[in-house]
Amino acid sequence: MSNKLINNILDTTGVRCVNDQKTSCNTCQLNSICLPINLHVDEIDRLDEIVQRSRPLQKGAYLYRTNEVFGSIYAVRSGSVKALSLSDNGEEQVTGFYLPGEVVGLDGIADHRYTNSVIALETASVCEIPFHRMAELSAKLPSLQHHLFRLLSQEITQDQRIITLLSKSNADQRIAALLLSISARNRRRNLSSTAFYLPMSRTDIGNFLGLTIETVSRVFSRLQKQGVLKVNRKDIEILQIDTLRNISAGVN
Repeated sequence: MSNKLINNILDTTGVRCVNDQKTSCNTCQLNSICLPINLHVDEIDRLDEIVQRSRPLQKGAYLYRTNEVFGSIYAVRSGSVKALSLSDNGEEQVTGFYLPGEVVGLDGIADHRYTNSVIALETASVCEIPFHRMAELSAKLPSLQHHLFRLLSQEITQDQRIITLLSKSNADQRIAALLLSISARNRRRNLSSTAFYLPMSRTDIGNFLGLTIETVSRVFSRLQKQGVLKVNRKDIEILQIDTLRNISAGVN
């Protein structure tokens, strides 16, 4: 059940999403996630006027780089991206994975420069939202302003979750927690929460979780032998989600 994309991009319902810039906020199948639920049609049209849609990013392409001047936030429309930063010794550190309906670029608000680089994990399309124009529109639309505040709150919450994730004592807990996170995010997009494709490599997973690639592979193999997961390369099926929750919580 691979979501690998060729030419056209599959949207989150499995229907081909043509990246010809004709998609609008009104017709996008992610608008229930991406937009405030109480925006009126005319208000969505006003938001749609400031959204910029460009050609898809190819795998490995940068959306933006660390220290670039901040100007926009980006909503992932299809595909997926990863964020990474540079450590003090110049090594890359993966700081997050973003799926359709999720927003990147909020890290640039404070200092007017992006603190992370964002790279496409696979062919991906994004909606660019110039931040100054969104701020102006938010002042006129209270529901949009509230939504912007909610996005900022989610960013803080995500940072806290990452800290909690990395504080878990062993590799099994960290990987179980990551899989449960992806499961929950898929459920929010009305996708299967138990069978999904992992767009990131084992190397990226290990980098994100502070584990070696060998450890990541061993944990996936062990969870499969225990009957918790079914693993076929990047295709994952959770067979015992309660057991996975117990592993994440450190419950034997």
